[in-house]
Amino acid sequence: MREEFAVPVTVRGYETDVQGHLNQAVYLSYAEHARWSLLEAAGIRQRDLTDSRLGPVVLETVIRYRSELLAGDEVRVTCAFVWGEGKTFRVVQRIEKADGTLAAEVEGVSGLMDLTARRLVADPGGRFRQLAAEPGLMGL
Repeated sequence: MREEFAVPVTVRGYETDVQGHLNQAVYLSYAEHARWSLLEAAGIRQRDLTDSRLGPVVLETVIRYRSELLAGDEVRVTCAFVWGEGKTFRVVQRIEKADGTLAAEVEGVSGLMDLTARRLVADPGGRFRQLAAEPGLMGL
């Protein structure tokens, strides 16, 4: 079993709403940060993708808010790619407080777009595997 990938984030005051809670849109930014961090840890830079005329795309996202986050809270944002067959894959993420309390779950369906053809590639896992120095981090 592979080790869980996670990045630390500190909730900043300017990211909160009038009630003092982390603004709902910022959860998506944290999730995006973790996804790109995982790709980078696997050895895939944004430039590598664009040079290969490829781009990851998010097709669907669901956020389940479980516990409030406030300015100064330390969280860890997990990220795991779940591969199946076909042109899409799932991304499963959790945002957890320092004490382990689940603050949010973010799950989505993504694909890898051929930027020239403007179509999803048939085997996104295979293409990521070709680009990655550490494909195991991505579950490949």
